[in-house]
Amino acid sequence: MGVLQYQSGFGNEFASEDPRCPGALPEGQNNPQRCPYGLYAEQLSGTAFTAPRSRNLRSWLYRIRPSVLHRPFAPVRHDGLRADWDEQPPNPNQLRWRPFEVPGAGAEAVDFVGGLRTVCGAGDPRMRRGLAVLVYLCNASMRDCCLQDADGDLLIVPQQGELHITTEFGKMDVAPNEICVIQQGMRFSVDVQGPSRGYILEVFDNHFELPDLGPIGANGLANARDFLSPVAWFEDRAVDGDGFRVLNKYQGRLFEAHQAHSAFDVAAWHGNYAPFKYPLARFMAVNAVAFDHCDPSIFTVLTCPSGKPGTATADFVIFPPRWAVQEHTFRPPYYHRNCMSEFMGLIAGRYEAKEEGFAPGGATLHSMMTPHGPDAQCFAAASAAPLRPERVADATQAFMFESSLGLSVTKWGEETCQKLDHDYYKCWQGLQKHFDPKWKPDH
Repeated sequence: MGVLQYQSGFGNEFASEDPRCPGALPEGQNNPQRCPYGLYAEQLSGTAFTAPRSRNLRSWLYRIRPSVLHRPFAPVRHDGLRADWDEQPPNPNQLRWRPFEVPGAGAEAVDFVGGLRTVCGAGDPRMRRGLAVLVYLCNASMRDCCLQDADGDLLIVPQQGELHITTEFGKMDVAPNEICVIQQGMRFSVDVQGPSRGYILEVFDNHFELPDLGPIGANGLANARDFLSPVAWFEDRAVDGDGFRVLNKYQGRLFEAHQAHSAFDVAAWHGNYAPFKYPLARFMAVNAVAFDHCDPSIFTVLTCPSGKPGTATADFVIFPPRWAVQEHTFRPPYYHRNCMSEFMGLIAGRYEAKEEGFAPGGATLHSMMTPHGPDAQCFAAASAAPLRPERVADATQAFMFESSLGLSVTKWGEETCQKLDHDYYKCWQGLQKHFDPKWKPDH
């Protein structure tokens, strides 16, 4: 296909057609009696039909065959997707994982779906409430198959290896330090070129949206124009013997149906419900320039709101390269206990609050009201550092999935993966008492 093309904007009403089929988009109506080129009209709805216009999400797809043309779905065993939140007893401790193991180039072939593993989460997709945090660990491309998630949206964060994603809406290439969102019900396939690893935030209720800017004003954080959606691309490809598989994640389980053609046969589409990608380097960071420490909410890229105002089911937050210039302030993240759950991952570099032990491809989980903050080494260095303007996090990209829900860790995350660092708590044990009852101010 050559260099991929994209459409710019977040939540836009896009119109796109494959240049091989000029005029494939019907004019004047969505569902004509006969579509151009003998295509079928099909709507994909992301919200209820009667959702307010400002929040109503849907797209019309004009495809060679309707997506209903498949054999019945049947269950497929996939232990990695298992998400029984009561399988393990609750664990309020600070948790850290060493880098999750990726199957090597010479190992048994594992594709994107086969390499999905649920680490933690909460809620129930049947009730459209909650989330799951997963990792993908793969070394092979998906062949003659696609995945659709009937449970919710997938926010995918590559850490190692570029993903070449084909969707019903077109193609996207997503590299480390970029993210993409495949929304509920959208079918997609992932090609990789060797060992690949990354993180996924799956939300069951609502969709991801840009956070309100409030006093920040009109500009800052993630700008809508930097989000990119694919342009229409189709393949009219038959697959012998019903050999194309449609994998369906439904109520936390995996199912498959077979059909005799590629699922990616959409020649044109229009609407505001589409997959998208975003380069994290485009994020415009906001920071304090006088004193004190702004809350990490100023680093929110996308949010999935809950029904409680100002409280998210999940936020996607990054800690990008930036300047630190505060006066008379302890600049690293302060020690805190939070009413939110914080799952952190590291794409590249060394996170400024914990430069040892937290490695790219690994993760941490600080559950609600469990105390955490900089390790002893970071505290000592930052307490004595000269407070001149300083670059922070160069060549580093850390992120956080933050949630108002209490997250349970799966058996895979706590035991099977064998990557849990049981010595994590020791990074704080070197913190010393500095209290001096005779202390007096310098002036």
